Amino acid sequence: MKEIFIERREFLLRIGIREDGKLVESIVEEKKNEPIIGEIYKGRVKNILPAINSVFVDLGLDKEGYLYYSEELKSRDIKKGQDILVEVIKEPLNDKGAKLSSKVSIPGKYIVLTCYEKGINFSKRINDEDKKCEIVNKIELLKDVEITIRTEGANVSIDELQREINKLYEDFKNLDKSMKYSVDIKKLYGEDLSLFKLLRNSIGEELTKIYVDNEVDFQKVGAFINGEENLKLEIYSGVRNIFDFYGLEKELLKLRHNKVNLPCGGYIVIDKTEAMYVIDVNSGKNTKGKNFNKIILETNLEAAKEIGKQIRVRNLSGIILIDFIDMRDRTQKNVVMQQLENSLSSDKGNSRIFPFTELDLVQIARKRQGKSIYEYMEEDCLLCKGCGMILKLSYIEGLVRNEILRIQEGNSIECFYIEIDSVYKERIQGDIFNFIKEIEGLNKEIYLNYVDNIEGFKVEPLIFQSQKDNVARHKVIAIEKF
Repeated sequence: MKEIFIERREFLLRIGIREDGKLVESIVEEKKNEPIIGEIYKGRVKNILPAINSVFVDLGLDKEGYLYYSEELKSRDIKKGQDILVEVIKEPLNDKGAKLSSKVSIPGKYIVLTCYEKGINFSKRINDEDKKCEIVNKIELLKDVEITIRTEGANVSIDELQREINKLYEDFKNLDKSMKYSVDIKKLYGEDLSLFKLLRNSIGEELTKIYVDNEVDFQKVGAFINGEENLKLEIYSGVRNIFDFYGLEKELLKLRHNKVNLPCGGYIVIDKTEAMYVIDVNSGKNTKGKNFNKIILETNLEAAKEIGKQIRVRNLSGIILIDFIDMRDRTQKNVVMQQLENSLSSDKGNSRIFPFTELDLVQIARKRQGKSIYEYMEEDCLLCKGCGMILKLSYIEGLVRNEILRIQEGNSIECFYIEIDSVYKERIQGDIFNFIKEIEGLNKEIYLNYVDNIEGFKVEPLIFQSQKDNVARHKVIAIEKF
């Protein structure tokens, strides 16, 4: 059975997917004043620089986006100050703004509508000519949009395709109306893109339970899955975070370790550099009692299978370079490559795998969707000037809050002793009120102690007066809170 967990906070959306009780995918998206891949904006041309073939577009955000000054744009005689419809195809990076495209599309599970185009297209993977003819003859062409049938669209009925076309066409008409009649530059389409994209790609014929933690998402997701009999939607109303209650938080914390053991005795090591992720495959203890070539093949096959899982669950994106153990036999490389492709087959077009190089390196390019676990959970350690990584203070606050709420379940404890690594001391003391607020401690008696070189934090309930007396010097006094 598949389970999908959706946890929303004020500025954060987290989505986790379990299959047969194991976490297989995680998405984290922070709400910022920045564009996200797939969003559609009514922008305004800020500048045109023919020398570098670039058009800079004001999106009404902190940074301008840019798009390629194509022959199509030149033929449209686009001018500075002109309004233009654009789609985000690459998110901002450092000082560089978002990369945009003037070819704008609205995706569904089975079809894609391309705005202000005409006709009908098919995915290159659809080879059934009879099915193509049936679709062309029975699907009515639409004004101002081109219909592209996705690969999975060839496997459903015409009625199912038509229902999705009608739904997406309504989205297009709303977008078109805003483009023509609204004055402001703004986002026109793309609220909760990551959520609905993940739901589209994850929902199949198997029984799936979806858990949400608020009424708004209950209504949104309910409308999205309307009519699907194999989907069960449930709202979680507990005080702890949904990830903590169902054990996903513990599984995510384990992913901070960069070494992953394989059943055969080998292991893989996942490292992040500034430009890419590098995955090294090692034979480890898998060295005895077997033919050397068989050891290499076995280790590489298990590694290829595990790498696909780790890419999804850690949400790695960009360039991923894999250093497999050297294989001289080309047929072995083909088998390993097939295993790697199979392990990423459920990634639904997000990943592109390139062939082996002469050094037995494989490169994967994966589209960015939300944050990796490293971006969300970790930050540079200031004590070692960025050479090491520690858990983000915001993430620690969430973990402390979860632990306090867990201890409180079923009892009336209101006093807590907290130990936290002294690396966080300066920032916490600089805004102690906000820290106490984030851990749900404003109406509680909190004793806070900073300790060198502990792993994260420790929370203990204080039940007896003698316990409080022992840590009295660490009490957060009322004036600090208010």
